[in-house]
Amino acid sequence: MKRILILGGSGFIGNALYRELCPYFATFATYFSEKGWRTNKHFYAFNFEEEGLEPILKATKPHLIISALRGNFEAQIELHEFLAHYIKQHNCRMLFLSSTNVFDAFQHFPSYEYDKTYSESSYGRLKIKIENQLLHLPPANYVIARLPMIFGQHAPRTLEIDHDVQRHEPIEVFPNTVINVNGIQKLVQQIHYIINRQQTGIFHLGSSDLISHFDFIQALIKRRHLVNVHYKRVFTTNTTRYLAVLPKNNLLPQHLLTTSQEILDEIDLLRTQL
Repeated sequence: MKRILILGGSGFIGNALYRELCPYFATFATYFSEKGWRTNKHFYAFNFEEEGLEPILKATKPHLIISALRGNFEAQIELHEFLAHYIKQHNCRMLFLSSTNVFDAFQHFPSYEYDKTYSESSYGRLKIKIENQLLHLPPANYVIARLPMIFGQHAPRTLEIDHDVQRHEPIEVFPNTVINVNGIQKLVQQIHYIINRQQTGIFHLGSSDLISHFDFIQALIKRRHLVNVHYKRVFTTNTTRYLAVLPKNNLLPQHLLTTSQEILDEIDLLRTQL
């Protein structure tokens, strides 16, 4: 049976992946916060800022490592450099969860898998550095999955909006920014498919349609809360800015594609309570 190790398995995306994959593979994960994980024999405590990964790799012997880590940027770069060397020496692959922010310096068009990366943000530059480490591996040994904003019933972004609405805080929106999005349920299905089919290369895992950030957040709040809120409109440019990742080369089957409307359906709190 394929053995999978998820780095960051106690986080929102990492844990959703664990729940999706564990019925089908020998799936292991790391956690940082001890809450709820210590008694799970498939979870290993790991603080990548202070300790090495070697004991966990020795115990789990993964065929696939999924990186869903968050935290100190320099420590992430150092860890992924170690993992790139580990993968070269073992029968192993990596699936790295990257971000649309690797393109955040570009403004006038959506980005495709093999477009040049360029970022003005420290987060985007982090993802680019790790991507470049993996791109030196043989193509069969890595998958780079670039993600847009991820939503879901209990997604951090969704809960943050809920919190601001309940406290009558203004909601920050970007009217000039065109995005695509994804939902956590569809995302884990997409990644499951990539793993099952032994896919390699770069994948853009976002909705097939584009929508302005303001329109999406406004629709989310309207459907989820049915209340009037105040918006803080932020204009980063005087023209339309695109922060969206679309596929051109590595296409998923039709049943794994999604739209912003379907993602709104997934997080419609009022509908799911009926």
